[in-house]
Amino acid sequence: MTAALSLAEALGVPPIAAAELLPVIEAAMVTKMNEQMAETDRGSALTP
Repeated sequence: MTAALSLAEALGVPPIAAAELLPVIEAAMVTKMNEQMAETDRGSALTP
């Protein structure tokens, strides 16, 4: 969380806005990562 807030600060995003948006961004990241991991798992199941 600290790194994300530091990155937001470096980009000029107000800390209040970053704190408000981070949970939404985190949820989207987790969803996308899960999709990618599922695709990787399916692909590795096809290789002997």
